[in-house]
Amino acid sequence: MRNVSCFFILCLLFVALLVLDLRFGSVDIPFFEIKSYFLEGDTSKKTWSVILGEIRIPRILTAIMAGAALAISGLFMQTLFRNPLAGPYVLGISSGASLGVALWTLFGFVTYSGGISGQLICAAIGSVTVFSVILLFSRYIGDATVLLLVGFLLGTVTGGIVSLLVYFSNTTELESFLIWSFGSFGRVPKEQLSLFALGIGLPILVSLPFCKTMNAFLMGPQMAQSLGISLDRIRMLLILLSSSLAAVVTVFCGPIGFLGIAVPHLCRAVFRTQNHFMLIPACIISGASFCLLSDLIAHWPSSQLKLPLNAVTATLGAPIVMIAVLQGNRKGQR
Repeated sequence: MRNVSCFFILCLLFVALLVLDLRFGSVDIPFFEIKSYFLEGDTSKKTWSVILGEIRIPRILTAIMAGAALAISGLFMQTLFRNPLAGPYVLGISSGASLGVALWTLFGFVTYSGGISGQLICAAIGSVTVFSVILLFSRYIGDATVLLLVGFLLGTVTGGIVSLLVYFSNTTELESFLIWSFGSFGRVPKEQLSLFALGIGLPILVSLPFCKTMNAFLMGPQMAQSLGISLDRIRMLLILLSSSLAAVVTVFCGPIGFLGIAVPHLCRAVFRTQNHFMLIPACIISGASFCLLSDLIAHWPSSQLKLPLNAVTATLGAPIVMIAVLQGNRKGQR
């Protein structure tokens, strides 16, 4: 009963943030005008209709899908490694995706208007490569702390390569990559929302039948094997699903830090469960709400000021991770 109440409150919070994100921005649009747009397809001002249809609605849909994808990706990685600090950002997946995008963008092979598919492929290759290396090391390293250190070092190496590419790039390429690296939900036009939705929706749908398997992972490899689960096959499947989710979000929206770590922690704390049948829908709604809040802060109401999205998510997510780590440390000392 408690979990049902928490989920209901979470859904109300999601709806409230959705409405506020539609309402506020550089141009504030009255609530009744938003209602008129959805019911009648138009508002009293042409400008408001254009802002809603061409800018805010695509941006909000992108934020919802990106938040759900990163939250699920972080949940999968934390389950796979049984480590609460595992996530797309910490283990270097986003760095790998960034390297793939940098190789294309800084060499001028593609543009943001027509080359999303090429960037998507490169980001997927980069993220899967980095995470495959992490998995390879995980077979020989039993200490999770050392494994996280390996992920940090891989992220440092890929970051160094990106820095070299930036150093030898021209001004136009450098500016494009820096803008991309700040992160934004406003880069996906309506024409590419279907591609973005497919890249996120397909891995999430494929993962749903494996909730019971992920619950078994939490009981340890021996228990999972005793239940007839092929650890290598499921491990590779989760790697591909989680890394592809992180790659899709990174190539379309740029690197978004801490969300993939913070949201699963928050859901476990609120719902007090490790059951993935509850955690997956909770992470989807919570991740979407987290991104709506971040987008609302990044586009400061009634102001032309736009904050870097990556900075906003890090500011909101880092305290949640810190609190979770401190709580885990207290439990370990008891």
